[in-house]
This record gives sequence, structure tokens and C-alpha cells, in this order.
Amino acid sequence: MSQTLERAWRSRAQWTEGTRLDAWLFQIARNIWIDNRRAHARASKVLAEEPAGEHVGHDPRPAIEASLELIKVRKAMARLPPDQREAVSLVLIEGFSYDEAAKITGAPMGTFSSRLTRGRTALLALLAEVSE
Repeated sequence: MSQTLERAWRSRAQWTEGTRLDAWLFQIARNIWIDNRRAHARASKVLAEEPAGEHVGHDPRPAIEASLELIKVRKAMARLPPDQREAVSLVLIEGFSYDEAAKITGAPMGTFSSRLTRGRTALLALLAEVSE
């Protein structure tokens, strides 16, 4: 009741003279009741009991580590020669078969396989440098 009166007093300029005061106050009380029910529903969904609350959320470390690893791989990929970078990207990142990737690049299968092998080897060496 006190919330209704407080809100009515703060909003007294919104009441139109000549209208029913009791209906206006009832509408304010109804809105307060709805707000409280919604707040309670949200709180019951979000808040866990104290013991369970210790385990709520997720550990951000794996995502951060993956992000840092991705930065390392991108830097290493950027240092590869363009033909090796293209071969590694098509097969290891895009998931194309050797045959499909060779056709995309227009290189003979032997040439493409050689680029891919050299690219993988160089990429592993570059990543090993960064990790040390």
C-alpha cells in the first residue's frame, strides 16, 4: 500500500482531475504487483542456492586460451609463402580434399601435395618457435 501511495504522490501530475481517483490508484497498485511478480520470476531463474551458486557460470580460461592460440596460428600462417598458405588453408581450414583443393588452385596434384606438405612442416616449425 505504501508503494502505491509513494508512486501516486510522485506521479500526481499525471492524474487527470475529474477522473476516478480510486481507479487510478488501483491501476498503480496493479502495475506495482505486476512489476514485483516479474522481478520475483527473474530472480528465481537467475539466483541459485548458495552451494550451487559457487558453480554457476563458465570458466573463461579455455576460450581465452583458444583465442590466444588462434592468434598464434594466424601469425604463423601469415609468415608462410602464399602458395603454401593457400594449400594449408584449403585443406586444413576449409576442409577440401586434396583433389578438390588442387583443382581450385589449378596446380597439378603432385605440386599441390608438395606445397601442402611444405606448408604443414613450416607451419609446425613456426608454431614451435612461438611456443618456446
